[in-house]
Amino acid sequence: MSRITLLLLLVSLSFSISFGQKAKDGKTAFSSKQYALAIPMLSTEYAKAKTRLEKGKIAFSIGESARILGREALALEWYQKAYDDQYGVDALRELAYTYKRLEKYQEAKETFKNLGIEIGSPYEYRREINACDIAIGWKKIVTPEYQITPSAFNTSAAEYAPAFYRDNELVFSSDRGTSTGEAVYGWTGNRFSDFFVYNPQNQTLRNMGVPFNTPANEGTISFTADFTHAYFIRCSGNKKEDAFCRIMESTFQDNHWNTPVALPFQDPQLNYGHPCISADGNTLYFACQHPDGWGGFDIYTAKKEGDEWSTPTPLSRAINTPGNEQFPFLDADTLYFSSDFHPGMGGLDIFRTYRMRNGDWAPVFNLKPPINSGGDDFAFAVSPFFTPTDEHLQMGYFSSNRPGSTGNDDLYQFDRKVVPPDTQPNPLSNQMEKKPAKLLLEVFVLEKIFADPANPNSKVLGRKPLPSATLEIVAGSLRQTAATDAAGRFELILDSNTSYQFLASVPGYLTNLGRFNSQGLNPGTEDQVFELEIVLDKIFLNQEITLDNIYYDYDKWDIREDAKPTLNLLAENLRLNPKIRIQLASHTDCRGNETYNLELSRRRAESAVAYLIQSDIDPARLQARGFGETQPAVDCLCSKCTEEQHQTNRRTTFSILEL
Repeated sequence: MSRITLLLLLVSLSFSISFGQKAKDGKTAFSSKQYALAIPMLSTEYAKAKTRLEKGKIAFSIGESARILGREALALEWYQKAYDDQYGVDALRELAYTYKRLEKYQEAKETFKNLGIEIGSPYEYRREINACDIAIGWKKIVTPEYQITPSAFNTSAAEYAPAFYRDNELVFSSDRGTSTGEAVYGWTGNRFSDFFVYNPQNQTLRNMGVPFNTPANEGTISFTADFTHAYFIRCSGNKKEDAFCRIMESTFQDNHWNTPVALPFQDPQLNYGHPCISADGNTLYFACQHPDGWGGFDIYTAKKEGDEWSTPTPLSRAINTPGNEQFPFLDADTLYFSSDFHPGMGGLDIFRTYRMRNGDWAPVFNLKPPINSGGDDFAFAVSPFFTPTDEHLQMGYFSSNRPGSTGNDDLYQFDRKVVPPDTQPNPLSNQMEKKPAKLLLEVFVLEKIFADPANPNSKVLGRKPLPSATLEIVAGSLRQTAATDAAGRFELILDSNTSYQFLASVPGYLTNLGRFNSQGLNPGTEDQVFELEIVLDKIFLNQEITLDNIYYDYDKWDIREDAKPTLNLLAENLRLNPKIRIQLASHTDCRGNETYNLELSRRRAESAVAYLIQSDIDPARLQARGFGETQPAVDCLCSKCTEEQHQTNRRTTFSILEL
């Protein structure tokens, strides 16, 4: 996993951990995200473990630590040990993805197939198996368009996210030993990231210094064309606050850079990353994992009008997917970005698209090898100082942690050459009639696979198709009823710039709604295929189902902001299923007075019901119950319950009482 991707996943990481409070054992090191420290500690504990079950848990934690640090070969070894030690499907899944990142595509295919068989659904990993086949084909093709060279200034530390600076200098991010401050970042075991400047004329390297670099993590910078504004990421916090990543802006005045300030449109509880400013300085592209986005990290834009910034909007489904889209870079009208969902070779792959005459984005194009690999390939940057020739089109840099890299992430220089046209014409090219390209949507209706089929609170292993599901389709004036096939699939030819709704239903399951918008989508010269997955929940009558992310402040019962998305989703499910009646229940842990806990839980359940009533749910369909500590999910001796067990017992649930 790339270093800057890690920076965006720090929501739960307290800086008190990062600044040197070393754990005393491997389990604590791993849970506190001190992965570099966890590996040797856990390895020692693995050798001393007495049971296969214990060994499997430890081996999986070592594999996870190695994966997060980008040590893929080590991760592969420990995931295999974890699976051999009966850790289960999680180890097999990570083993398959590690094979893929290491470009061992045949092994990855077989492992994905075995994984599908083991969870009872070949559907779940069909895209990964297909991606392996595509990658095998791409590796056989010689593509002389790009030539790449590892940068001479790569080290065993991370170097990533190149950006061109005035006088043809190169700015990049690194956690090498000369970074600002003395603290060691517990996550990696290295320093915190800083910006460094490389001068290719005299081959010197210097720390960029203040005001950009601080003891916090800084990464990914973008400059306006006149180098008067800089936008970059800073991930900072303190002992009382979690570390969130913010887009910072600094302006160049009176021959110096001013103190950076955070851009005003940012939500304090979200992570932002990878800013890229347009040539005119008026449009900022960046990545954000917003709950209202397409899924994962999406690429957004914000417009600058005078000193004001507009509300950010996501790019269309032509670019954003249910996966992660990151690291946007503009070269005139061409947009380069990285994605782990568009068909690729392993982790993040680099893609390009461009603005068409109607303002929409063209279908994305994978740059393929040698630019892309099984690892994370990202942060593609074209030099504005390079003068194209008849034979040489571009020069620039990108980042990768591909197999064979010097460190976790390395910088690679690319040179894009002119490729002579194929002198051997296809004799069939003039005989075949070219069919118009189409936009196709494949709708899949699925159900969850539980580790215990009778327990909806057990672990979800994957999803499997629901055949013969009914789909009620609404799109403008279109009203259509269809059914999924034996593979739980229905295919539809899309109209451009149209919003679609798919109401999916199967007897014995809760009805659910899927939405798709073809705004900004164009077929180009070939068919474009998109997917929409609609997951239906099986009805477990009179059985409690835990609602995730419903938390209350100590000794309070009012609904917190972070609980509202879950309750909003429950309200939508109730509207889609108007005949069901539910009970909302609240439970406490065993600590405190039993009578008090009973009353507190009752008030919390009533608060949740009141919120749903405010969301226009009929009160007759809702029932509130408080159980206090009388029905623990984990039955442990109170004085010996772990904090994790207490948290499991502090839960809010709902039960379907009537259909």
